[in-house]
Amino acid sequence: MPFVRQTIKLDQLIIMKCYFLYNAQKESTENRKPFFQILQNIFESKGRYAYQPENANVFLINNYDCADQVLKIKRKYPSQLFIHRVDEPIKSFKNVFSWRDDIVRFLNCHVADATIFQSQWSKEEHHRFNISSCTSLSTIIPNAPDPLLFNTRQRATLSPVRKPRLISNNWSENWRNDFETLQWIDNNLNFDRYDMTFIGKSPITFNNIRHIQPVSSQEMASWLKQSDIYILAAPKQKACSEVLLEAIHCGVPIVAVNSASNSEFIGNGGALYNDIGDIPETIRKVLKNYTTYQKAIQNPRLPEIAEKYYTFMQSCEKDLKDNSKQLSRLHFVYLRCVLMAWKIFGTIEAMRQT
Repeated sequence: MPFVRQTIKLDQLIIMKCYFLYNAQKESTENRKPFFQILQNIFESKGRYAYQPENANVFLINNYDCADQVLKIKRKYPSQLFIHRVDEPIKSFKNVFSWRDDIVRFLNCHVADATIFQSQWSKEEHHRFNISSCTSLSTIIPNAPDPLLFNTRQRATLSPVRKPRLISNNWSENWRNDFETLQWIDNNLNFDRYDMTFIGKSPITFNNIRHIQPVSSQEMASWLKQSDIYILAAPKQKACSEVLLEAIHCGVPIVAVNSASNSEFIGNGGALYNDIGDIPETIRKVLKNYTTYQKAIQNPRLPEIAEKYYTFMQSCEKDLKDNSKQLSRLHFVYLRCVLMAWKIFGTIEAMRQT
């Protein structure tokens, strides 16, 4: 009997190790600390991260960014589990052929044993386009921003002695990032009643909205905490907008278009509009019941998100033990050739469109 108790105790000490496969250089170009880097740091702090692939039980793939590396590691460690975290389908934006969507499907079919979607809407879109439906296990886990910066500490309160402060931000000047909405607001909102700031790059010149060039994450958090309502200006097909999550985690009620996964993340912590002309009334609606909206904001912190990742990995290891997808040498060579062809085609297509 003592021997049995000792065995159970040792078994409880076994920690599953995960290795992340993502394009760190690409992630670091964002004007904020990358989600994957913070997630990795949390795994490291709990002793759950494998610094070398040979020590990993599970590999976490991020979208399509490093497909060639994924194939090589899958070939080298065929018995380990591979979990694929995906973004929204590009086809949701354009409804046209996308080589990036094909690489996501390619990895899901031949490498991934399970899939992590960032929202229910994203999951449904992937299934609608038959992109990520090749794994038997899947779950939905959202992102979260850096909790050391984006939090509700020292945030300002709505005051009747000043104009309500509206804010929006974006790090890309691509017109697809809903600059049509910002332009409409700039031309139609009553700025005798409101004060609004846009932070980031913009393809348009504002007449009434204060425009500030991109700032650091720390400064952005400070701006959010001094604001009363966040106006979401992001692609209408975005699965999990980082700028939206940063505002939510700073305790700012949201006004956003009723599309994609916005309703999932905003919940009762803001109001949605269907038509661009409804924006002023939607803002007034939030201000009228401001305390109620603010108290309803839900913002699961990144440590909670990391725990959900780890719990899902554990369940995958249990359910798929000794049943991970295999990759023969011939299959490996064929897939690398296909991947190379897609990359060449994608480069040519990108050049053609510029």
